[in-house]
Amino acid sequence: MYLMESTEEGRRLLAQEGASGYVRALLGSTGLVAGARALDAGCGPGGISETMADLVGPTGHVTGVDLNEDRLREATARNAHRPWLRFTQADIRRTGLPDASVDYVWSQYVFEYLPDRPVALAELMRVTRPGGKVVVSDIDGLGFQNWPFPESLREGTQRIVDALATRGFDLHVGRKLFSEFRQAGLRDVRVHLMPFYMVAGAADERLMKDWEVRFAALAPVAAPAFGGEQPYQEHCRDFLRMLADPDGLKYAVTLVTEGTRP
Repeated sequence: MYLMESTEEGRRLLAQEGASGYVRALLGSTGLVAGARALDAGCGPGGISETMADLVGPTGHVTGVDLNEDRLREATARNAHRPWLRFTQADIRRTGLPDASVDYVWSQYVFEYLPDRPVALAELMRVTRPGGKVVVSDIDGLGFQNWPFPESLREGTQRIVDALATRGFDLHVGRKLFSEFRQAGLRDVRVHLMPFYMVAGAADERLMKDWEVRFAALAPVAAPAFGGEQPYQEHCRDFLRMLADPDGLKYAVTLVTEGTRP
């Protein structure tokens, strides 16, 4: 179940993808090349799919799969001029693609929502040809790397994490993927540490909006952990004030795990 759905989610995801300046270089360094057949598993509104399509060029092909019809409709409309990029509705655990049909798979910020990650990883391996690459990019500990970070904010953030865990969400999935890749039989497994964001001082408007939309979408799950909507909103306001503090440091990391299918 995708916990972040809201009317603002498409815009939030595109802004988030646009702020990830490292993605293009990372796609290339992990094996995406011109002419490749590639899969963006959990493509959302297609921002990263577009970058992948630019890298493989017209001699290659990129397929973006996602469950959300609105995201796919938006991605398709924006990419009508890229006939080598197509989007289709599918669960990344059951893509419907043929065996060994792609050279490269990328999946970003999807595995955190999957309680059955081995099923998803097995599917991504199935559709990848022998010698091809499977790459999963995901968060690790989002929301906890701040200083100053009052204990009340830390405790409130942990309440949200615990509430999300009951729905299968794993805040620390990034650190677990190296072992899971190796256990699944992928070879030459490597991990790249990248910033999700790094703010020394007051957070900019984009990051503040990202957190506002995030908190609003999570309210139905998180508010009961605080005993109601009002105390939850108080926590959210305090967290946003912490982000806006010009004297504070805030950062979050993304761990990108790559492996080669034997």
